Amino acid sequence: MIGMTTTDRSGTPAQIAAERAAIEAEITGTTLLTAYAETVAAARDVEAHRWLADGQWRSLTYREVYEQVRDLALGLAVIGLRPGEFAVIWSRNRSEATIADYAVMHARGVPVFIYNTVTAEQAAYIAGHCEATVAIVEREFLGKLAAVRDRLPKLRQIVVIDGDAVSAIGWPRLLGLGRAQAERSPGLFEQAWRQVTPDDLATLIYTSGTTGQPKAVMLTHRNVRYYQLATIRVIPLEEQSDDDGHARLICYLPMAHVTGRSVDHWGSMARPITLTYCPDALRLFEIAARVHPTALVGIPRVWEKLYAALRTALPDVSPEAVRAVPDEMRHGVLARIGLDRCRVATSGAAPIDPAIIEFLQALGVPLTEGWGMSELSNAATLAAPGHSRNGAVGRAFPGMELRIAGDAEVLVRGPLVMNGYYKDPERTAEALDADGWMHTGDIGELDADGFLTITDRKKELIITSGGKNVSPALVEYELQRHPLIGQACAVGDRRNYVTALLVLDPEVTPAWARAHGIEAASLAELAAHPQVLSEIERGVGEANSHLARAEQVRRFRVLPGEWSAETGELTPTMKRRRRVIVERYAREIDQLYA
Repeated sequence: MIGMTTTDRSGTPAQIAAERAAIEAEITGTTLLTAYAETVAAARDVEAHRWLADGQWRSLTYREVYEQVRDLALGLAVIGLRPGEFAVIWSRNRSEATIADYAVMHARGVPVFIYNTVTAEQAAYIAGHCEATVAIVEREFLGKLAAVRDRLPKLRQIVVIDGDAVSAIGWPRLLGLGRAQAERSPGLFEQAWRQVTPDDLATLIYTSGTTGQPKAVMLTHRNVRYYQLATIRVIPLEEQSDDDGHARLICYLPMAHVTGRSVDHWGSMARPITLTYCPDALRLFEIAARVHPTALVGIPRVWEKLYAALRTALPDVSPEAVRAVPDEMRHGVLARIGLDRCRVATSGAAPIDPAIIEFLQALGVPLTEGWGMSELSNAATLAAPGHSRNGAVGRAFPGMELRIAGDAEVLVRGPLVMNGYYKDPERTAEALDADGWMHTGDIGELDADGFLTITDRKKELIITSGGKNVSPALVEYELQRHPLIGQACAVGDRRNYVTALLVLDPEVTPAWARAHGIEAASLAELAAHPQVLSEIERGVGEANSHLARAEQVRRFRVLPGEWSAETGELTPTMKRRRRVIVERYAREIDQLYA
């Protein structure tokens, strides 16, 4: 291809090919299910799942989980799930959801998770698009599913995880059906799952849909197994575990997202990991303080909130000052938030302020960045602790190729690339070219050592009426460096200048207001308070000082509420839905240009 540069973590095409061949040789003939069988055999009595119920810890060992997986898989076959069919799972993070994921695969079906925040219509689209024949749902979502049941003619059975329902099969009953089948035919379970091949689908991941209907990314067992082995080559297992060899993760990321599945569900199939379930992401660090995870993966908002909370605990948050704090004090701070034994910490999915990374690294959190997408089996680049460059998202995984196209789009080729979009050859052809390169839609740069920096999304670039190209991500990044600005959306396509819609940080702003003697009952009141607006104006001015003239925000509007996945402005992974924001606040935007 003309006008491209190529850089990789190994340096030469021959080294890339050698790394790829070595990993592919290691995973030949394996699936997630063969890896899981080996893990269970080696760690039968290791605690696999852990959760709080009525204030008490409950748990299951690997053996106990595996027995439930067997019973559920056989039970699903009894009620009619056939090989190759799809089963949707709609649940909060809980042990049963993980077991359902595993069981569908062992029954030779394909599990598909639905985000908790979607509407009934969006859930109907996903279940209808993949023609799911079975739905496994938490009672909380049963009503939504019932509302669209008549639009799902292929859906034959509904299983309710917690409790009973007239229109559904209860979890205990399904386990009982499978247990009886296992007693009648002791070898049936293994006989079934052993027929799953590396090229079979492990799942469909429905993209969270920043524009239009979500696409269904096809990932095979081969994709996932390559990701697992490549990750170990970047960060060896001993560096991901505690000194005693144990690994502990908090299962809080959406299971419908590729990272939640890859890190939590699939990761604990390939090696012993104790998963502690956190159904409410707002309680993440409350749970972390009790279980002390050895690894934590989060979107920037997780780390931004942690940074905001820790700023109040330390008199000076500059990295130099933090490093000067006595070791026991830093360790004490980390112990209180449960990160004192964290060996791997990663931020991904969106840009993060390098100052936050530097602060947390100085404190002792080994935070680095990674980059990827569902179409790349989760991540295609990653920086190992101690080998990162803040502001960059790491280097390519072993055996993967990165290129920067002439228009600065990041292209990726290798075994992590998806098999395409399910039932969508047209969009598959747009994403995957004839040479196997995945056109990611991200704009980026590669330095001489192969470190990748992502600067924007190709389709989101603002082109002003004066013909200037403006990166909205850069503008928003600078705006959100101010502690009171929780979220920002830069606007200006085909306009004379750039403006911004701003949302106050719901945690930092009230505390700032109290410290400045401002009494306000709500975020909406604070959004209209002259003193708050004056501080925001100062923050916008500071952001502008770091931006080129065409990028500078001329006018802004502070909105009275928050943006969330529930209200529609954000995807379930906290990315902005620009089209929704621009349409919803069209009147406010027009006023900024009046």
